[in-house]
Amino acid sequence: MAYNYAINDDVLLQFQGPQGRDVPRQRNVYTITARLPIEADGRPRYRIKSKAEKIERVVTEEQISQLG
Repeated sequence: MAYNYAINDDVLLQFQGPQGRDVPRQRNVYTITARLPIEADGRPRYRIKSKAEKIERVVTEEQISQLG
């Protein structure tokens, strides 16, 4: 599987609640700061940084979506 996002792309993070349920929250915009190695199961990973707070996270591609 190839990466679908590039460094400096803005994305939305989809928060996960208990047992994978989506948690309704305000829109949190993050910027992709790095592409990380693809996991053994083929899922691309990214390091993202919040535009509103001083938070960085490592996420898989299924946890983010395009801004727009």
